[in-house]
Amino acid sequence: MAIEEICASVQMNCYISDARYGSEYGLCTYLMKMREYFRWERGLGYTGAIDKDEVGDWLSERENLWKGLEDREYGSIKLDDNEFDPFNSELINAVLNPYGLVYSGGIGRFGRPHFFLGELERRVDYPGYSLMVSGRELARDLTAPPAMTRNRVIYLRREALRQMLWEKLESWRWHRPDNPLGRAFSCYEFDLDLEGSLDRMTEDELGQVLLHEQGECLAGDWLGEEWNLMLADLSHTPAELAARAVRDHLADCWVTLPETIESARNSSLHFLVGNLNAMRKTLYPGLRHAYDRWVEDADNSQLKSVTEEGLDHWKTVAREMLELHAKKGRDAASSIAKLAENSPL
Repeated sequence: MAIEEICASVQMNCYISDARYGSEYGLCTYLMKMREYFRWERGLGYTGAIDKDEVGDWLSERENLWKGLEDREYGSIKLDDNEFDPFNSELINAVLNPYGLVYSGGIGRFGRPHFFLGELERRVDYPGYSLMVSGRELARDLTAPPAMTRNRVIYLRREALRQMLWEKLESWRWHRPDNPLGRAFSCYEFDLDLEGSLDRMTEDELGQVLLHEQGECLAGDWLGEEWNLMLADLSHTPAELAARAVRDHLADCWVTLPETIESARNSSLHFLVGNLNAMRKTLYPGLRHAYDRWVEDADNSQLKSVTEEGLDHWKTVAREMLELHAKKGRDAASSIAKLAENSPL
């Protein structure tokens, strides 16, 4: 099997996705992501300095490469004289897994396709779902989600998670605020051993990411296909952000929070709260209040309570969202956004 040709075909689809969606980031975020993309492409570690002129030249070359790709169709993946639809990960992995490779092609937030090819660290088939963990990545796009679930297969991307942790650490280091992320980082010796600490935190949080994806599987079964149809109709609206936040909270209250609280893994609890986006924090202020109580006196009773209450609450909100969509279809966006706004916990 010609691995180089497979990498090239997957990477071309990544370039097409980047050409279509890379400009949607704000300037600062875009430049940071491109710098880290350069670092990944060149195989550079995080301890050494990067030549700004070299990055600048590479950035210009990459943007020139993207020109004209926006309208190109995603190409098929050719394996053993067969061609596969790039979104048919199941069939592609049936061919690649025996060679120690893992592939994923799927749709992420805001309808953005994501593709990656990596070295398969392990595959485990559980009742109800399969888990594939990738190590070194051979092809990827600008945005690299650490985890994805598609057709009851959970993909965990170790290298992508490690990069995400690095980006968050670097951003936190600008001012070093006393916040949940800072407390998570303080559980490791980043100032003494950056690469080793990144490895250790990545290993710890890989388990945390798996818990969330397990919760996503349960939430997906409970919500049904109607939820995905609703998200498609809400695409690129505030209602989509709210609906995704509700599902994330449902998944965490179902699996991630109970397991993390029970394990007393402080670093992961700090990181979970510190990693909440603005919408999730707005919808679930009670979680932050319970977390602050735990930080102050190590009492997790309020965390347990708000988690148990949250499971019922987010089920109710999600069900009401589905009912609004069933009645109004695409016209339900404003009503769904208003429902979320009026349903904080």
